[in-house]
Amino acid sequence: MPMQNTNDTTPKHFDLSAAALHILAMLFMLMDHMWATVFPAQDWLTCVGRVAFPIFAFMAVEGYFHTHSFKKYALRMLLFAVLSEIPFDFMYGGTWFYPVHQNVIWTLLMGLLGIRFMETVRKKQKPWLFALAAVLTVLLGGVLGTLGMVDYYGVGVLTVFVFYFFRGRKWWCLLGQAAALYWLNVELLGGLMYPVQLLGLDFELCQQGLALLALIPIWLYRGRQGYHSKPFQYVCYAFYPVHMLLLALTLNIINR
Repeated sequence: MPMQNTNDTTPKHFDLSAAALHILAMLFMLMDHMWATVFPAQDWLTCVGRVAFPIFAFMAVEGYFHTHSFKKYALRMLLFAVLSEIPFDFMYGGTWFYPVHQNVIWTLLMGLLGIRFMETVRKKQKPWLFALAAVLTVLLGGVLGTLGMVDYYGVGVLTVFVFYFFRGRKWWCLLGQAAALYWLNVELLGGLMYPVQLLGLDFELCQQGLALLALIPIWLYRGRQGYHSKPFQYVCYAFYPVHMLLLALTLNIINR
């Protein structure tokens, strides 16, 4: 009888690690920001870029449940939200002070603070109280995100909540994520529509609806962390302000 190879490490299924998701999200975000600055005629860049934010929102929620210290997690995000604001303003507004649009880390941070509040209430084990807290948090998050003019506005904050309320791999969680993202991106955000003809039928494809494609890599994540180190963690954070500053400087040179 042949002996079984006990050294076989072939995975039973293909999955993406948390590190891989972060790298993918950064790449998609870079493409979107390249369209917003140096390649405005290349619409395909922003189409791909629609995938970035839902991944960041999903990973922010995962980070909440895996962090050893929410206080340190939140303070780290606050630090980089502040550091990223001037590069963000330079990239989008062409000036160091652009108060009508705030960077996406504020969006994620608002979502995480809402989750912190809901989790604190949930631990009291009073379902009616949690339901009330959840409704109030969703309403307040949507309003404050819009009034604060953070990136993706209130819809961005609600996207973070989607991955909190539908966290898990049960069929109804996956269905809830898909339905909620469709409603937020297509029905609420909407935007540019592309005419499409398929099998003799004419219909329109919503550019922002391409954000739903983020669910493919998200669903391929099964909790594996992958490569992790403090330097890598801070590289991921620093990538956001640094790449925006470089793109803004490049655009300034091109426009001279």
